[in-house]
Amino acid sequence: MTQRTYPQGVPCWIDTGQPDVEAAAVFYAGIFGWTFEDAMPAGAPGRYLIAKLDGQDVAGVASTQGAAAWSTYVSVEDADVAVQRLVAAGAAVRTAPADAGEGGRSAALTDPEGAEFRIWQARRRFGAQVVNQPGAWNFSDLHTPTPGAAIKFYEDAFGWQVDDLGFAMMIRRPGYGDHLEATVDPGIRARQSGLAAPPGFEDAIAWIATTAPAEPSRWHVSFTVADRDQTVVDAERLGAQVLSQNDTEWTRTALIRDPQGAEFTASQFTPPSG
Repeated sequence: MTQRTYPQGVPCWIDTGQPDVEAAAVFYAGIFGWTFEDAMPAGAPGRYLIAKLDGQDVAGVASTQGAAAWSTYVSVEDADVAVQRLVAAGAAVRTAPADAGEGGRSAALTDPEGAEFRIWQARRRFGAQVVNQPGAWNFSDLHTPTPGAAIKFYEDAFGWQVDDLGFAMMIRRPGYGDHLEATVDPGIRARQSGLAAPPGFEDAIAWIATTAPAEPSRWHVSFTVADRDQTVVDAERLGAQVLSQNDTEWTRTALIRDPQGAEFTASQFTPPSG
């Protein structure tokens, strides 16, 4: 099987920092069916679990002394060079580039509007190996009160392009669809054509949502689920709080705060064609 890889500028990985890693593993196993592999050597400070679906990497769960939250990583070819470029574009460094074992090298930054994101220089771990399937990562969305300023930064930083579709703003990494078609998803264009997807959707990597002026900018993570209502029931049973639910022509979603406070969206795909 061809391993999924991510060109520079494409979001490639997500993880969540949690004060109680074991409790988080129980919760996410209960709603998404994840199993876990411990990625940290014995005796190392902290914990880092690789979450898996059918043996394939989908996300990470890390120990933290701070507030629980989900983070999104963008693929880069060289983390040290990328940090220099991103700082020149207006980003601030939260955590300097550092090796994550043999898996790769990462750094944490904030964009000029204050939204934290991370970068990932892959070595042995290329990123999420299962996406857009029930229990796996769907998209990350940039929530910001100032889309114009955010768009300018990310276009300069990663070569992204943003299309205003009227109902939403779609972020594209030009050429990503070609990469997918040549590697893990040869039928991507035919499949999306059958769904009447918007032009350029094969290059879609993220979305922008406009928040209220007082809300902080942030990156938000969504997961694909087979049944939004069942996910809501399972999440509440396992101690989460369901903050809102929303139905559109294309999706049925729920905004969920996990038992330790990290927020995410569960999204059931319900296209007009059924």
